[in-house]
Parts: sequence; structure tokens; C-alpha cells
Amino acid sequence: MSATPMEDAIRTKITEALDPTAIEIYNDSANHAHHRAMAGNTSPETHFRVLVTSEAFRGKTQIQRHRLINGLLKNELNQEGGIHALQLQTKVPEIGAEGDKDVKEVLIEDDAATSTPP
Repeated sequence: MSATPMEDAIRTKITEALDPTAIEIYNDSANHAHHRAMAGNTSPETHFRVLVTSEAFRGKTQIQRHRLINGLLKNELNQEGGIHALQLQTKVPEIGAEGDKDVKEVLIEDDAATSTPP
């Protein structure tokens, strides 16, 4: 049995569904263990930061991307002692002039956040 079953479940579900070109998972649970909401919780896997780069995000808004991942992790988010906090950063691979995927990743931001007033 794995010492990190929640992290393993996150990685497996996202990888199988989204075929990411990159995925980074950080278990920040130890930084939050002293919070009142965590009193009595013995799980060492409750708070995660997840960075995912996938072509599956292309054309989707940030909220659509987050809902997609939250849907994949529905059981882990709802189970007793499961994920309490999930911070997501979702990216799409950059396409070069020739149409080839570049190594550089691009964060697609919400249009409202990047638009400038007239």
C-alpha cells in the first residue's frame, strides 16, 4: 500500500482523463495541520496544490478547467478525511508558429483579468 494514497489517486485520475504534458502535485497538509478545521483529522493528505498542463484545457475557461478537475476528484473531495483544500493552476501547452508544441507552458488567464479599459 502506498504511503500517499490520496496523492496517487489525484495523479492517476488526472493523468487518465486529461493526458497532461506536465503535472506537479504538492502536499501542503503539514502547513495546515494546526488549523481548527483540522482538529481530530489524522489524515496526512488534506491540502494540495496541483499544477496541470494539458491540451484538454484548450478553449476552456479557468472555471471550466477547475470544474473538470473537481469532477474527476469528486470522491476524494467528499470522503471523510479526504481533500479539504485543493489549489489548482491549469495551463495549455503553447503552440509554436509551425504548429508544434513548444516546451514553454502558457497560463491562460480569465479575459476580464487581462483586458484593459478603453
